[in-house]
Amino acid sequence: MFKSRSHPSLDYQPYYYKKKKSGPPLLLILLGLILSVPLSLILLEIGAKIYLNVNNKTKELSNQSQPLEVTSYNLKFLTNNNKPIEGLPSDNARLLAKRDSQLGYRLIPNQENKFVQINEEGFRDSEPISLRKPNNEIRIFILGGSTAFGQWNQSQSETISNFLETLLNQRVEQQKNSPETYRPDVFPFFKPLRKKAFALPAKIKEGNYRVINAAVPGYTSGNSLSQLALDILPYQPDLIIVLDGYGDLMLPSNQSLRDIPDIESFLEDPEKHYKIYLTQSLGKWLEGSSLYQTISYFFFHEEETLAQKTLVVSSQQSLQESLSDSDAELERRVDRYYQNQRQILKLSAGASIPLILAIQPEITGMDLNRLSPQEKEIFLELSTEYKENIPPAFQKLQQASKQLEQVFPKNVKVVNFYDFNPKSSAFSFVDPIHLNKEANEEIAQELYNTIADLEKLQIIPKFFYLPD
Repeated sequence: MFKSRSHPSLDYQPYYYKKKKSGPPLLLILLGLILSVPLSLILLEIGAKIYLNVNNKTKELSNQSQPLEVTSYNLKFLTNNNKPIEGLPSDNARLLAKRDSQLGYRLIPNQENKFVQINEEGFRDSEPISLRKPNNEIRIFILGGSTAFGQWNQSQSETISNFLETLLNQRVEQQKNSPETYRPDVFPFFKPLRKKAFALPAKIKEGNYRVINAAVPGYTSGNSLSQLALDILPYQPDLIIVLDGYGDLMLPSNQSLRDIPDIESFLEDPEKHYKIYLTQSLGKWLEGSSLYQTISYFFFHEEETLAQKTLVVSSQQSLQESLSDSDAELERRVDRYYQNQRQILKLSAGASIPLILAIQPEITGMDLNRLSPQEKEIFLELSTEYKENIPPAFQKLQQASKQLEQVFPKNVKVVNFYDFNPKSSAFSFVDPIHLNKEANEEIAQELYNTIADLEKLQIIPKFFYLPD
């Protein structure tokens, strides 16, 4: 029997008739590409984490982005419910503040970090302060912004307030131990002996001197005015020192005091606020990854700008951009400073409290030949326009303060620290307005000398005012 054969045309097909092998569907390719991106990122993240752990760089990188000294002084603003105000650049900040309708904002009481301690009244002090003043206590309050607060200092003990308190209490001890070196408690009648007694330094009032640091980073004269009226006067101060000026030169004249940055725009545009919140949330997540930290460390590491270090609260602009752009605007800012200090003076005079108005230091006021290498770097980083405009601006502040001193000679004493040139050969400025420990000590010495000359804080000897 014959087996049937298939038709040749059915068994054989030319190559060009063969079916092409079908590849993976386009959708599958796209899906693979989409999944490969996160998978690659996961693998890179794992690799970066292993690298950091093996080389012990995890702690180094976390500190490299923002040192503890910086985060300890940077302000984190909270809502009335103690929740962070999202949308502000204060993610790693440790110094807590809350918005206040009359003060702008205030420091939250009972907080502490490595560098700063805030007591239960909201002042930079380690001990509480009772409203009822002890009979032997002499209270001096220092008001102002970040320079008076002691920005970037390593501890409470390095602040102006601490050094001043120590000097005043040492003076009391000296008066007790060596009374003959000071004016006698009873003045002689014989003129040559009176002249000799007048030449001796006056005794200051005896008691326990307490210098309270009520300054708040970012505060201007408007903030200090409200703070004095609402927070300070109830504590019955014996002397008030206001150390400021720079903040008023940097704050636009249409703002009466320093407030939480951009808070009004947030309240007026919640949608914009929410978008910023989402963007920053994503940024927080990325910044927390080992891959981001590694890349930033080796390629994109950024340090704080000079404006961020100096302005503390509002640092979106450069120092030159924050300074007034016209003579008319500068006049308005100086006039605001004058009016606020005038109201501070009226409040203190009404309560029979002497006042010291101190214009704070700034690096362009120093003798340029005495700048340390660190200070020269700061000075060179400043723009030419800033270095030209800031000295006449400080001169106007001094003129405004002197005008107040002339109108109220018995109630106010003006001290100008703008041209502060410390006796120490070491550097003083850590940025254009903030001082190190040694400079704070010299500022305290100058304030101490001024206080010792205030008649209202002196012991007036018997028969001191005999007619000639």
